[in-house]
Amino acid sequence: MPGDSKSSPANALGLRSQTGYLPIEAYGLIGNMHTCAVVGIDGGIDQLCWPEFDSPSVFARILDCNKGGHFSISPAHDAEKASHENYSPPTSKQAYLPSNNILQTRFLHEDGVVSLLDFFHRPIKDKAPQMGVDNGLKKWLIRRAECIRGEMELDVECFPAFDYARLAHTTEILKHTGGECVAKILFKTDRKDMAMQLEATIDCGEGGECPIIDFKVEKRDTHLGPGVTCKVKLREGQSISFVFRCINDAQKDPTPITTDLLNGLQKDTSIYWYNWISQSKYKGLYREAVQRSLMILKMLTYEPTGAIVAAATFSLPEDVGGGRNWDYRFSWVRDSSFTIYILLRMGFTTEAEAYMNFISDRLKHSRSKDSGLPIMFSIRGETELEELELNHLEGYRKSKPVRIGNGAADHLQLDIYGELMDGIYLYNKFGKPISWDLWVTIRSMIDYVCTIWKSKDMSIWEVRSRQQDYVYSKVMLWVAVDRGLRLAEKRCLPCPNRDHWLKTRDEIYETIMEKGWNDEKKFFCQSFESKGVLDSSILIAPLVFFIAPNDPRFLSTIDQILKPPEKGGLTSTGLVYRYDTELAEDGVGGREGSFSMCTFWLVEALTRAGRYDKKYLVRAITIFENMLSFSNHLNMFSEEIARTGEQLGNTPQAFSHLAMISAAFNLSRIQAGDFNDI
Repeated sequence: MPGDSKSSPANALGLRSQTGYLPIEAYGLIGNMHTCAVVGIDGGIDQLCWPEFDSPSVFARILDCNKGGHFSISPAHDAEKASHENYSPPTSKQAYLPSNNILQTRFLHEDGVVSLLDFFHRPIKDKAPQMGVDNGLKKWLIRRAECIRGEMELDVECFPAFDYARLAHTTEILKHTGGECVAKILFKTDRKDMAMQLEATIDCGEGGECPIIDFKVEKRDTHLGPGVTCKVKLREGQSISFVFRCINDAQKDPTPITTDLLNGLQKDTSIYWYNWISQSKYKGLYREAVQRSLMILKMLTYEPTGAIVAAATFSLPEDVGGGRNWDYRFSWVRDSSFTIYILLRMGFTTEAEAYMNFISDRLKHSRSKDSGLPIMFSIRGETELEELELNHLEGYRKSKPVRIGNGAADHLQLDIYGELMDGIYLYNKFGKPISWDLWVTIRSMIDYVCTIWKSKDMSIWEVRSRQQDYVYSKVMLWVAVDRGLRLAEKRCLPCPNRDHWLKTRDEIYETIMEKGWNDEKKFFCQSFESKGVLDSSILIAPLVFFIAPNDPRFLSTIDQILKPPEKGGLTSTGLVYRYDTELAEDGVGGREGSFSMCTFWLVEALTRAGRYDKKYLVRAITIFENMLSFSNHLNMFSEEIARTGEQLGNTPQAFSHLAMISAAFNLSRIQAGDFNDI
């Protein structure tokens, strides 16, 4: 039986019919730590970038329901039966298998039930000891449909759209008359690295007639190349499996696709994920949601380097019909401290070390050039992330433009030094002691921070307007210097400029308290220039020990944030917005939803204040449990929540899940009376 018990949306199979699109929350994620795919609750794979997270898409129906490409397996529509007055259409349920990232979608009808399993292969254990060596890994997308009661006819469609639906292809069907592999379809382009192969295998069950699979090539005007379609009727005990992989990989590994082979790969994959999540040390409250978040974070990890992408998708809108559509398939320095802290505290030291190595290598490289640190990197560590608009795609529910790359990569965002130093400090505390060479690099970086802390920047939110003195950035610059001093003292490391660091740290603090505080409205403001604008990013302050969680100034700020937007606050139905987009000059325009990450930051800030006043702890529990209800049926969070309760933005978002785990961890600890590091 499935492991996650949250209910799937009702009548899910009809969700796509009105707009051509599923709701953003109607998807699950599968992956192999090289790439990933989103699978709709109706059995459609609507996004797959191949072969890596940031590669061009092969399927992208989530961004254009006509051109984007898809691979769908769903109950066949029977017009004659549907016309009957008492006809009940099939329904679907979706859940992960227990302690697993194998996704099960079940189609249920009076006449029969079909179970569809989707996964990427993972070997039980990497044969090479170095992380990132994928010996034994078959880069296969595997889909397996089995009839477990009665009978059901399925529609199967595979319509690739290579290179973000910009590259034409040909389609060829190679039929087989013997063995279990009954069909092989080749999708070829002018580029050898963009050519895929689909193979179909049947298991006839015990006795009876075998299912008939008769693929047909179909050309649709909206696609640059043909796809294939077929109908297949499965009876109880019968199954059909599909393997989608690169033609080059198939040529290197010509092993015949059989049911026994796929059974073995499924078993290996299941054991891999079970063994991985079994390392978790988390024993607190909300364990099911925490474990699912950890599994999602693992799928968002790029194994060869240890980088973690901010989200699995790109260009999903922060407001349907609006232009806040960004590519999140990159690794942000900002996520570093949360990522390292969570991985270490949850028991995943290998992943924490890999991510730490990735981040510290980037730091050493940037400091060797005596330049500022970029705010984000590709999964391979590159910094050239040119932002382009794909005007031929209509965008999710006509939300244009569709963007790839990210222009914010060139932004000046000074907060990253604090997040990076906090991550390094935490790694030294909970992981392994840092090296001398890294310390020398850190000293150089802190010296640099001491020269630029008075500079304006573009803030944590990557605004596209003028630079300002953002309070969040100043707080994190204070964190950078503070963690450098703490690290030097804890390890007794040489610190020639200690006095200058101490003076700078104190000066930053005094400046924030003087210029970042709105004495009239009694809250910490967004920037020195925008003193009337409230910004929820200040909720990070007690989490990084900048200010005591019960400090009157901070409690007054929390009280203001907790008010509804119409009363000058940022909280509506228990959900927190970044800032008022009508008051703040961010250079983007349009509306947005509440930010999942900010809501979890509020929970953690209230939790810490709740140590001294129980009313804040009660509020923290209420908001946290309310927020959990806005995850989807698989406990997945996107970046934002709309006023209607729908999920918005790219999904699943790593920072939302990191913040959720941190909030759950600390909320559970304080309820148990554990105040260490709180």
